[in-house]
Amino acid sequence: MNEREGGVKELDNSYFVGWGTLALINAGLAQGKNRTALNWFLLSLFLGPLATFILLFAEKR
Repeated sequence: MNEREGGVKELDNSYFVGWGTLALINAGLAQGKNRTALNWFLLSLFLGPLATFILLFAEKR
């Protein structure tokens, strides 16, 4: 992590890139299971890896 003036720590940009990439992967996984990709993309932005595990064990529609 990088430190700014005053000691405030800034999150590394790679964290956000990784989280967004995971959300895109989850959207593709959801679409493959005949679920709404947009909804799962948005849900993945909040749940992250937990949404991946939910999708992995979800039945195909």
